Amino acid sequence: MSTLAEQPCYTLINLPSDAEPPTEIQLRTDLEKGDTKTKTDALKKTIQMILNGEKMPSLLMTIIRFVMPSQDHMIKKLLLIFWEIVPKYTPDGKMLHEMILVCDAYRKDLQHPNEFIQGSTLRFLCKLKEPELLEPLMPSIRQCLKHRHSYVRRNAVLAIYTIYRNFDFLIQDAPELIAEYLEGEQDMSCKRNAFMMLIHADQERALSYLSSCIEQVTSFGDILQLVIVELIYKVCHANPSERARFIRCIYNLLNSSSPAVRYEAAGTLVTLSSAPTAIKAAASCYIELIVKESDNNVKLIVLDRLVALKDVQAHEKVLQELVMDILRVLSAPDQEVRKKTLNLALDLVTSRSVEEMVLVLKKEVVKTNNIEHEDTGKYRQLLVRTLHQLSIKFPDIATTIIPVLIEFLGDTNEAAAADVLVFIREAIHRFESLRPLIISRLLDVFSTIKAVKIQRAALWILGEYCSSSEDIQSVMTLVRQSLGELPIVDDELKKAAGEVKEDDMMSGGGNIQRLVTADGTYATQSAFDKTSNVKKAENPPMRQFLMDGDFFVGAALATCLTKLALRYMALTHDHKKQNAFLAEAMFIMASVLHLGKSGIPTKPITDDDVDRIATCLRVLADQSPLMLDIFNTASRNSVSLMLAAKMAEEKEQQQALQKKVVKVQADDPISFAQLVNKNELGATENMFELTLSQALGMTNKKEKDPLGASKLNKVTQLTGFSDPVYAEAYVHVNQFDIVLDVLIVNQTSDTLQNLTLELATLGDLKLVEKPQPQTMAPHDFCNIKANVKVASTESGIIFGNIVYDVTGAASDRNVVVLNDIHIDIMDYIVPNTCTDSEFRQMWAEFEWENKVAVNTNLSSLKDFLGHVIKCTNMRCLTPEKALQGDCGFMAANLYAKSIFGEDVLANLSIEKPGHLSPDAPVQGHIRIRAKSQGMALSMGDKINQSQKANRVAAPAE
Repeated sequence: MSTLAEQPCYTLINLPSDAEPPTEIQLRTDLEKGDTKTKTDALKKTIQMILNGEKMPSLLMTIIRFVMPSQDHMIKKLLLIFWEIVPKYTPDGKMLHEMILVCDAYRKDLQHPNEFIQGSTLRFLCKLKEPELLEPLMPSIRQCLKHRHSYVRRNAVLAIYTIYRNFDFLIQDAPELIAEYLEGEQDMSCKRNAFMMLIHADQERALSYLSSCIEQVTSFGDILQLVIVELIYKVCHANPSERARFIRCIYNLLNSSSPAVRYEAAGTLVTLSSAPTAIKAAASCYIELIVKESDNNVKLIVLDRLVALKDVQAHEKVLQELVMDILRVLSAPDQEVRKKTLNLALDLVTSRSVEEMVLVLKKEVVKTNNIEHEDTGKYRQLLVRTLHQLSIKFPDIATTIIPVLIEFLGDTNEAAAADVLVFIREAIHRFESLRPLIISRLLDVFSTIKAVKIQRAALWILGEYCSSSEDIQSVMTLVRQSLGELPIVDDELKKAAGEVKEDDMMSGGGNIQRLVTADGTYATQSAFDKTSNVKKAENPPMRQFLMDGDFFVGAALATCLTKLALRYMALTHDHKKQNAFLAEAMFIMASVLHLGKSGIPTKPITDDDVDRIATCLRVLADQSPLMLDIFNTASRNSVSLMLAAKMAEEKEQQQALQKKVVKVQADDPISFAQLVNKNELGATENMFELTLSQALGMTNKKEKDPLGASKLNKVTQLTGFSDPVYAEAYVHVNQFDIVLDVLIVNQTSDTLQNLTLELATLGDLKLVEKPQPQTMAPHDFCNIKANVKVASTESGIIFGNIVYDVTGAASDRNVVVLNDIHIDIMDYIVPNTCTDSEFRQMWAEFEWENKVAVNTNLSSLKDFLGHVIKCTNMRCLTPEKALQGDCGFMAANLYAKSIFGEDVLANLSIEKPGHLSPDAPVQGHIRIRAKSQGMALSMGDKINQSQKANRVAAPAE
């Protein structure tokens, strides 16, 4: 059985499946008597049928006699494809006599006056695998090297190269011939092909040519420069002592006009030299490429190279000096590029560069204020998070960051404002020196806050951290201004009845907001023409939230006022002032409670909020020491515990990332350059070979199971052992491709002819080509490969049958139906991580939900969670601390991403009721949410399958 590389690779042509196949007689008539268009169509159909497995030997002579003499370019091109795929040997292995005529036609085309026909014939000869056909053409191919047109010359070089590589006995002097040709050639594309041939055929000649023109390399075309970079890499990799000779050339190519050459030269320079100057030159080159290149994919690829450079400890210091250059990439509009850039800059920032970085980020923040674009909000959020992490990393610069960030609280983008509040909460708790600054800034912007969640959180911060009596009084004033005229119910009833005084209407119930017209005069409105819409617009922010039925903010306000009142009592010893403050706080709470019960708001107050406000009133009335302790100290302790746990978790994550890998073992032999054989010095892998093998999917992944049992798990039995033809398939998944390696065994004593593997797919799968028919001897076996393309993460099914003829049998074709192959989507799912707020946002946005009931015999909640994570390939976002202990129920969030960029979320809600025995199985359900229906259903099916398998497996244990 010949290897995959040795088999001829044909031109692949996609066939329309619904087309009616023409008959051989009809095709012969069209080829003989039709006009040029009819002949062209007939030839196309013939090619498609031969690719589909039909032999059609009788048409060969018809095509030679009636189609080959045509001078039409389209027919000439189609004939080249036809000669490529048509069987050229008789069944006993001898060359067909007709091929002599075909060979003569090739020779005539090589001497044709039209350069397109000459060039395309030379390209076709690269695909020929028959030396008998090539031998008579060698003089004509050599002659083409001297042709006046560059198209013919460059294809002649390619033809000579492939013939020399496959059948070197046909042209043994090819390297000398091409080296001589290269000296006199001027065209860049021809030079590039000739130089590439010398690299692979005779590297010494290629090097001597490069040495002779090394000074002119920068003036060469980009295609030739790329090949020169490849040669220098290969030579220096195999023979490191040559580095000094060529490294200057690579430095010069960093200034090439072509981005591709600069990228390759930078990559090569990093592998050839680890000197700081070389790393700095390569990194600067990468940054220039990212800034100037418009394609987002290019930006992301080059950013990945910079990240890879940063991961090498020796190079990190060099990159730290370039952090400000890296921030230039933020000018790119793409969100993913900005995210990667900010993460990279955050990793590289030092105490020397942090102030400059903050200034740049401040400018970016200012830029986002005026532009309203769909991604501006997300970008603003990214900037806020980066500034947050910077200030935690370098507390000294927090004073310059906080005023900028607090401006965001009045922002319409709630997500960015929420991030700011999370940051402020952490900063105010950790840095006591910053508390007065934060409190004063927060009091300034409180009236501009538009979102209820943000106002609620801001109230909590003010209630928790205002420690001076002046600040406490300021908060109370703010609260009164935010609520308007008190009591609220009486005020609203008066407004509804039209009894509000003119002065009150102008002030809107507060001392700050006054109705002013565009020219600066006060507005005068009568109570009769004052509509409810105007009233609604006049309502202060917090009052409006309460009127809309959002009483959670009222409960938060009650807690805030309670803390402030208790603290004010401790700070002020004047009983009159104490009582006045207490009375005002209780009056506000009572007003909110009364409003909730009055029926005026759109939604009534909930029982939880009633309980909370009533409790707060009771605390202020009783003032017991226990309650004082809970409100004044226990609340703060809870926050510090939460923040400490969060910091510990972040520290663990960083330590996990920074695990030092031992590059050199203690007992490794030392390589002395003077003593070691030159060939042994290439320590690293050849990057060109490595990337090629990755592109072909031939990389050897380290299997967890040393015996290769995991590979055997992917073998699917397609037919029964008693079937005349036995078949089994190994399913190899390589990112977007699936390769089925099907073993077929003839279990009969007959010769099977035209044995064809017919496959079809269900789901987002597409069969690339139809497998070729086989002839099998009695008890023989063969391997057939079939390629399937994958378009999305959905459970796909491949099904089909094997059809064959038995020699001498008069019956119809025999059919063996194959078992279905279910494609496992786990090969496309990658565990991923996201923040809680991002998870909640996606959970709200995704429209497809699949609810799967738990059906297992596992009795431990943690074991079941582990089982789900293992079978779905998802990552558990719920921290380990939250899952510890045993309380009879568990809720966990899981997240993963497919290689196609599709998100999938899962929420596990499981319990084990206390009245059941310890061995009772876990109960509950799993909700899966995704953007696409296929993803949600596929993940649900996967969980159901694994639960069934687990139930079956358990009793045997």
